[in-house]
Amino acid sequence: MVVIDSLQELRRWRAGATDVGLVPTMGCLHEGHLSLVRRAREECGQVVVTLFVNPTQFGPNEDFAQYPRNLERDRTLCEQEGADVLFAPDASEIYPPGDQTRVIPGDLASGLCGAHRPGHFQGVLTVVLKLFNLAQPDKAFFGLKDYQQYRAIQQMASDFFLSVEVVGCPIVREPDGLAMSSRNIYLSAEERMAALSLSGAIFRAQAACADGERGAEKLRQIALSRIQEEPLVKLQYLEIVDPDTLQPIGGIEEKGLIALAAHVGKTRLIDNGFIIP
Repeated sequence: MVVIDSLQELRRWRAGATDVGLVPTMGCLHEGHLSLVRRAREECGQVVVTLFVNPTQFGPNEDFAQYPRNLERDRTLCEQEGADVLFAPDASEIYPPGDQTRVIPGDLASGLCGAHRPGHFQGVLTVVLKLFNLAQPDKAFFGLKDYQQYRAIQQMASDFFLSVEVVGCPIVREPDGLAMSSRNIYLSAEERMAALSLSGAIFRAQAACADGERGAEKLRQIALSRIQEEPLVKLQYLEIVDPDTLQPIGGIEEKGLIALAAHVGKTRLIDNGFIIP
Protein backbone atom coordinates (compact mmCIF):
# COMPACT_ATOMS: atom_id res chain seq x y z
CA MET A 1 0.00 0.00 0.00
CA VAL A 2 1.17 3.50 -0.86
CA VAL A 3 0.59 6.43 1.49
CA ILE A 4 0.12 9.70 -0.38
CA ASP A 5 -0.24 13.17 1.12
CA SER A 6 -0.05 15.46 -1.92
CA LEU A 7 -2.45 16.20 -4.77
CA GLN A 8 0.29 15.88 -7.37
CA GLU A 9 1.34 12.45 -6.18
CA LEU A 10 -2.26 11.19 -6.15
CA ARG A 11 -2.77 12.48 -9.69
CA ARG A 12 0.40 10.72 -10.85
CA TRP A 13 -0.78 7.47 -9.28
CA ARG A 14 -4.24 7.83 -10.81
CA ALA A 15 -2.81 8.36 -14.29
CA GLY A 16 -1.58 4.76 -14.27
CA ALA A 17 -4.55 3.16 -12.51
CA THR A 18 -7.79 1.67 -13.81
CA ASP A 19 -11.07 0.54 -12.23
CA VAL A 20 -10.68 2.67 -9.11
CA GLY A 21 -12.88 2.41 -6.02
CA LEU A 22 -12.85 5.30 -3.53
CA VAL A 23 -13.64 5.09 0.19
CA PRO A 24 -13.72 8.60 1.71
CA THR A 25 -13.28 8.66 5.50
CA MET A 26 -12.31 11.01 8.30
CA GLY A 27 -10.17 8.31 9.89
CA CYS A 28 -10.44 6.67 13.31
CA LEU A 29 -11.49 3.63 11.32
CA HIS A 30 -13.86 1.01 12.68
CA GLU A 31 -15.55 -2.07 11.27
CA GLY A 32 -18.08 0.05 9.40
CA HIS A 33 -15.32 1.78 7.45
CA LEU A 34 -13.49 -1.48 6.87
CA SER A 35 -16.65 -3.04 5.42
CA LEU A 36 -16.57 -0.30 2.79
CA VAL A 37 -12.93 -1.07 1.98
CA ARG A 38 -13.80 -4.76 1.58
CA ARG A 39 -16.74 -3.92 -0.70
CA ALA A 40 -14.49 -1.72 -2.81
CA ARG A 41 -11.88 -4.48 -2.91
CA GLU A 42 -14.50 -6.93 -4.18
CA GLU A 43 -15.84 -4.64 -6.89
CA CYS A 44 -12.83 -2.63 -8.07
CA GLY A 45 -9.33 -3.29 -9.34
CA GLN A 46 -7.69 -0.51 -7.29
CA VAL A 47 -8.85 0.88 -3.93
CA VAL A 48 -8.13 4.36 -2.60
CA VAL A 49 -9.03 5.18 1.01
CA THR A 50 -8.96 8.87 1.91
CA LEU A 51 -8.31 10.00 5.45
CA PHE A 52 -9.13 13.66 5.95
CA VAL A 53 -10.88 15.35 8.87
CA ASN A 54 -12.66 18.00 6.84
CA PRO A 55 -12.82 21.31 8.71
CA THR A 56 -15.55 22.85 6.54
CA GLN A 57 -18.21 20.36 7.63
CA PHE A 58 -17.87 21.17 11.34
CA GLY A 59 -19.79 24.02 12.95
CA PRO A 60 -18.13 26.52 15.33
CA ASN A 61 -19.29 24.64 18.44
CA GLU A 62 -18.68 21.11 17.14
CA ASP A 63 -15.87 18.65 17.79
CA PHE A 64 -13.37 19.32 14.98
CA ALA A 65 -10.40 19.83 17.30
CA GLN A 66 -11.30 16.80 19.44
CA TYR A 67 -12.29 14.50 16.59
CA PRO A 68 -10.32 11.25 17.08
CA ARG A 69 -7.24 10.83 14.90
CA ASN A 70 -4.87 7.85 14.70
CA LEU A 71 -3.01 7.75 11.40
CA GLU A 72 -0.71 4.84 12.20
CA ARG A 73 -3.57 2.60 13.34
CA ASP A 74 -5.65 3.57 10.31
CA ARG A 75 -2.71 2.91 8.01
CA THR A 76 -2.27 -0.58 9.43
CA LEU A 77 -5.96 -1.40 9.07
CA CYS A 78 -6.10 -0.18 5.47
CA GLU A 79 -3.06 -2.22 4.57
CA GLN A 80 -4.55 -5.32 6.19
CA GLU A 81 -7.74 -4.87 4.15
CA GLY A 82 -5.81 -4.64 0.88
CA ALA A 83 -6.15 -0.95 0.04
CA ASP A 84 -3.77 0.18 -2.69
CA VAL A 85 -3.56 3.84 -1.63
CA LEU A 86 -4.14 5.75 1.58
CA PHE A 87 -4.56 9.43 0.74
CA ALA A 88 -3.98 11.48 3.90
CA PRO A 89 -3.50 15.15 2.95
CA ASP A 90 -3.11 18.21 5.13
CA ALA A 91 -5.92 20.76 5.06
CA SER A 92 -3.66 23.12 3.09
CA GLU A 93 -3.65 20.62 0.22
CA ILE A 94 -7.44 20.42 0.02
CA TYR A 95 -8.07 24.09 0.83
CA PRO A 96 -5.03 25.98 -0.48
CA PRO A 97 -4.63 29.73 -0.08
CA GLY A 98 -7.22 31.53 -2.17
CA ASP A 99 -9.72 28.65 -2.13
CA GLN A 100 -13.22 30.12 -2.39
CA THR A 101 -15.72 27.93 -4.23
CA ARG A 102 -18.30 25.81 -2.40
CA VAL A 103 -21.06 23.39 -3.44
CA ILE A 104 -24.52 24.60 -2.43
CA PRO A 105 -26.71 21.65 -1.34
CA GLY A 106 -30.29 21.26 -2.52
CA ASP A 107 -33.50 20.17 -0.82
CA LEU A 108 -32.13 16.76 0.17
CA ALA A 109 -29.85 18.50 2.66
CA SER A 110 -32.41 20.93 4.09
CA GLY A 111 -34.08 18.72 6.70
CA LEU A 112 -32.92 16.14 9.25
CA CYS A 113 -29.25 16.86 10.06
CA GLY A 114 -29.21 19.76 7.62
CA ALA A 115 -31.74 21.65 9.72
CA HIS A 116 -29.55 21.36 12.81
CA ARG A 117 -26.06 21.72 11.34
CA PRO A 118 -25.95 24.83 9.15
CA GLY A 119 -23.19 24.59 6.55
CA HIS A 120 -22.49 20.94 7.25
CA PHE A 121 -23.59 19.53 3.93
CA GLN A 122 -21.99 22.38 2.02
CA GLY A 123 -18.70 21.27 3.56
CA VAL A 124 -19.40 17.60 2.89
CA LEU A 125 -20.35 18.06 -0.76
CA THR A 126 -17.46 20.41 -1.41
CA VAL A 127 -14.81 18.08 -0.05
CA VAL A 128 -16.34 15.03 -1.73
CA LEU A 129 -16.40 16.81 -5.08
CA LYS A 130 -12.73 17.70 -4.58
CA LEU A 131 -11.91 14.07 -3.77
CA PHE A 132 -13.90 12.83 -6.77
CA ASN A 133 -11.98 15.20 -9.04
CA LEU A 134 -8.64 14.14 -7.58
CA ALA A 135 -9.13 10.37 -7.48
CA GLN A 136 -11.43 10.10 -10.52
CA PRO A 137 -13.06 6.93 -9.11
CA ASP A 138 -15.29 4.61 -11.06
CA LYS A 139 -17.17 3.84 -7.85
CA ALA A 140 -17.31 5.53 -4.45
CA PHE A 141 -18.51 3.74 -1.33
CA PHE A 142 -20.43 5.35 1.54
CA GLY A 143 -22.05 3.88 4.64
CA LEU A 144 -25.81 4.23 4.94
CA LYS A 145 -25.58 5.28 8.59
CA ASP A 146 -25.03 8.73 7.07
CA TYR A 147 -28.05 8.22 4.81
CA GLN A 148 -28.75 11.90 4.17
CA GLN A 149 -25.11 12.40 3.23
CA TYR A 150 -25.30 9.44 0.86
CA ARG A 151 -28.40 10.79 -0.90
CA ALA A 152 -26.97 14.32 -1.16
CA ILE A 153 -23.72 12.99 -2.68
CA GLN A 154 -25.66 10.74 -5.02
CA GLN A 155 -27.71 13.75 -6.17
CA MET A 156 -24.60 15.91 -6.60
CA ALA A 157 -22.96 13.25 -8.77
CA SER A 158 -26.07 13.14 -10.93
CA ASP A 159 -26.50 16.92 -11.13
CA PHE A 160 -22.88 17.52 -12.15
CA PHE A 161 -22.81 14.56 -14.59
CA LEU A 162 -19.95 12.93 -12.69
CA SER A 163 -18.82 9.58 -14.07
CA VAL A 164 -18.83 7.87 -10.68
CA GLU A 165 -21.27 5.37 -9.24
CA VAL A 166 -22.15 6.29 -5.66
CA VAL A 167 -22.63 3.03 -3.77
CA GLY A 168 -24.47 2.88 -0.45
CA CYS A 169 -23.38 0.11 1.93
CA PRO A 170 -25.34 -1.30 4.90
CA ILE A 171 -24.95 0.02 8.43
CA VAL A 172 -22.59 -2.08 10.54
CA ARG A 173 -23.74 -2.51 14.12
CA GLU A 174 -22.23 -3.74 17.36
CA PRO A 175 -23.67 -7.07 18.58
CA ASP A 176 -26.08 -5.17 20.84
CA GLY A 177 -27.37 -3.04 17.97
CA LEU A 178 -25.47 0.23 18.40
CA ALA A 179 -24.47 1.65 15.02
CA MET A 180 -20.71 1.83 14.71
CA SER A 181 -19.35 5.38 14.80
CA SER A 182 -15.98 6.97 15.41
CA ARG A 183 -17.70 9.10 18.06
CA ASN A 184 -18.71 6.06 20.13
CA ILE A 185 -15.33 6.25 21.86
CA TYR A 186 -16.51 9.45 23.56
CA LEU A 187 -19.23 7.57 25.46
CA SER A 188 -18.88 6.59 29.09
CA ALA A 189 -20.09 3.13 30.10
CA GLU A 190 -23.40 4.59 31.29
CA GLU A 191 -23.81 6.66 28.15
CA ARG A 192 -22.97 3.63 26.02
CA MET A 193 -25.92 1.77 27.54
CA ALA A 194 -28.21 4.76 27.08
CA ALA A 195 -27.17 5.05 23.43
CA LEU A 196 -28.78 1.68 22.73
CA SER A 197 -32.11 3.51 22.85
CA LEU A 198 -31.33 4.96 19.40
CA SER A 199 -31.18 1.64 17.60
CA GLY A 200 -33.84 0.34 19.99
CA ALA A 201 -36.23 3.06 18.82
CA ILE A 202 -35.67 2.08 15.20
CA PHE A 203 -36.12 -1.61 15.92
CA ARG A 204 -39.32 -0.92 17.88
CA ALA A 205 -40.83 1.01 14.96
CA GLN A 206 -39.77 -1.64 12.48
CA ALA A 207 -41.39 -4.34 14.59
CA ALA A 208 -44.61 -2.35 14.88
CA CYS A 209 -44.75 -1.92 11.11
CA ALA A 210 -44.16 -5.63 10.64
CA ASP A 211 -47.10 -6.22 12.98
CA GLY A 212 -49.35 -4.12 10.77
CA GLU A 213 -49.03 -0.49 11.87
CA ARG A 214 -48.72 1.80 8.82
CA GLY A 215 -49.29 5.31 10.21
CA ALA A 216 -46.06 7.30 10.21
CA GLU A 217 -46.96 9.40 13.25
CA LYS A 218 -48.02 6.32 15.22
CA LEU A 219 -44.75 4.61 14.32
CA ARG A 220 -42.87 7.76 15.27
CA GLN A 221 -44.51 7.80 18.71
CA ILE A 222 -43.67 4.12 19.18
CA ALA A 223 -40.01 4.86 18.42
CA LEU A 224 -40.05 7.97 20.60
CA SER A 225 -41.24 5.93 23.58
CA ARG A 226 -37.92 4.07 23.58
CA ILE A 227 -35.88 7.29 23.54
CA GLN A 228 -37.92 8.67 26.43
CA GLU A 229 -36.82 5.75 28.61
CA GLU A 230 -33.27 7.18 28.75
CA PRO A 231 -32.72 10.45 30.66
CA LEU A 232 -29.14 10.74 29.31
CA VAL A 233 -30.43 11.01 25.75
CA LYS A 234 -31.47 14.42 24.43
CA LEU A 235 -33.29 13.90 21.15
CA GLN A 236 -32.56 16.34 18.33
CA TYR A 237 -34.95 14.88 15.78
CA LEU A 238 -36.81 11.68 14.99
CA GLU A 239 -38.61 11.60 11.66
CA ILE A 240 -40.09 9.13 9.20
CA VAL A 241 -39.40 10.19 5.64
CA ASP A 242 -39.43 9.02 2.05
CA PRO A 243 -36.05 7.33 1.39
CA ASP A 244 -35.68 9.08 -1.97
CA THR A 245 -36.84 12.63 -1.24
CA LEU A 246 -36.20 12.67 2.54
CA GLN A 247 -39.52 14.48 2.94
CA PRO A 248 -41.96 13.48 5.73
CA ILE A 249 -44.62 10.93 4.81
CA GLY A 250 -48.00 10.20 6.29
CA GLY A 251 -47.83 6.44 6.15
CA ILE A 252 -45.84 3.46 5.01
CA GLU A 253 -46.87 2.16 1.61
CA GLU A 254 -43.77 0.58 0.06
CA LYS A 255 -40.84 1.77 2.18
CA GLY A 256 -40.05 4.49 4.69
CA LEU A 257 -36.91 5.63 6.46
CA ILE A 258 -36.85 6.36 10.17
CA ALA A 259 -33.97 8.73 10.91
CA LEU A 260 -32.87 10.26 14.18
CA ALA A 261 -30.15 12.25 15.88
CA ALA A 262 -29.55 12.73 19.58
CA HIS A 263 -26.97 13.85 22.08
CA VAL A 264 -25.97 11.15 24.52
CA GLY A 265 -24.19 13.14 27.16
CA LYS A 266 -22.10 15.51 25.04
CA THR A 267 -21.82 13.13 22.08
CA ARG A 268 -24.01 13.58 19.03
CA LEU A 269 -25.01 10.32 17.37
CA ILE A 270 -27.21 9.51 14.37
CA ASP A 271 -28.93 6.35 13.22
CA ASN A 272 -31.58 5.25 10.75
CA GLY A 273 -33.31 2.24 9.33
CA PHE A 274 -35.79 1.28 6.63
CA ILE A 275 -39.39 0.56 7.55
CA ILE A 276 -40.87 -1.96 5.15
CA PRO A 277 -44.43 -3.35 5.43
